[in-house]
Amino acid sequence: MASANILVVDDEKEIADLVEIYLTGDGFRVFKAYNAAQGLSVLEKEHVDLAVLDVMMPDMSGIDMCRKIRESRNIPIIFLTAKSGDLDKIMGLSVGADDYMTKPFNPLELSARVKAQLRRFRELSGAPAPAAKEGVLTVRDLVISRPDHKVTVDGEELRLTPIEFDILYLLAASPGRVFSTNEIFEQVWKEEAYEANNTVMVHIRRLRSKLGDDRRADKIITTVWGVGYKIEK
Repeated sequence: MASANILVVDDEKEIADLVEIYLTGDGFRVFKAYNAAQGLSVLEKEHVDLAVLDVMMPDMSGIDMCRKIRESRNIPIIFLTAKSGDLDKIMGLSVGADDYMTKPFNPLELSARVKAQLRRFRELSGAPAPAAKEGVLTVRDLVISRPDHKVTVDGEELRLTPIEFDILYLLAASPGRVFSTNEIFEQVWKEEAYEANNTVMVHIRRLRSKLGDDRRADKIITTVWGVGYKIEK
């Protein structure tokens, strides 16, 4: 994988230093910040491909920083937090995070997750070949283009995270098929599903909000109660 710039924001210097050691060992360039204000300043000055954010910080929480980043950027975001409850995970995912690790964590696993998120993002953001039409799906007024990671609804472009795009493309590529939460998790996250229900539900809810399903009579994503989710042509 080509080198990438990683922003690590954690008010515990020892943790930021540890993450830096492992990520630089894997060939990444690391920018460190010890609070959200410093992190946001780095984002303004440097090209950053992925952010690793601590949730509990003194000046601004990682949750609020994630919201701020999502106002203008779609880069992958991974949360680090001492909290392990489902509600905390749901809150993190609902504001736009792509992944979530609980302290204490294995730095090797964090590095693997960073690589996985970057790989997914680069695959979705790759430039299309001239006149390429493959990877473009149309469902009613929804158009999904995998080559340029672009989604429009009734001509209006949506800002989706890589995870949201993957879920939407998965459902739209097999119209009428019902995917369980475990199937969605395993195909999108490329990991074995383990208590994945809440994680998938949060991303589906956020995706529906961006699609405007709460205002549509002909909802794009349909819930099949007790089974899963589908998209009909």
